[in-house]
Amino acid sequence: MNNQPPATAPAAGRRSNPSAWRHRIPVIVLALVGLAIATTLTLFQTGVLDSVWEPFFGDGSRQVLHSSISEALPIPDASLGAAAYLLEAILESIGSTNRWRERPWVPAAAGLVAAGLGVAALGLVAVQIWLVGAFCTLCLCSAAISLTVAALAAPETLAAGRVLWTQHLAREKAR
Repeated sequence: MNNQPPATAPAAGRRSNPSAWRHRIPVIVLALVGLAIATTLTLFQTGVLDSVWEPFFGDGSRQVLHSSISEALPIPDASLGAAAYLLEAILESIGSTNRWRERPWVPAAAGLVAAGLGVAALGLVAVQIWLVGAFCTLCLCSAAISLTVAALAAPETLAAGRVLWTQHLAREKAR
């Protein structure tokens, strides 16, 4: 007789399913908004757009987006953000509402991308404050989105991490 809980039941001690669509859809929407912002910033950095929306900081966006730091890479730094947001949206879209148990590597990968976005956001804000000395409204919006995505993705990432760790321990014990 199988005494395991049904596949859709939340983890022990959980009140809700960490892979439920009601948790994942906000992350997907935010990642797509972040993708749109980062794409706009990339188009400005490559000269396709002459300006970006800047209601608060005067010439701040131009200073930030054309600083030596933002141009240190061979590609526009905003394009890396666009790629990360797209990857986050794709990873959040993969799998069923039981993916944290059935495919824990998917939410773990999404969590790593989200964490990377969050760390990059903090770094880019620090660069604006201490190195460039100017602010970019869309860059700050992107940073806020990145930090929110990281926070919203954390519960599922941690649940998947526990499953992966339990699987690892079981494999080690079987050796």
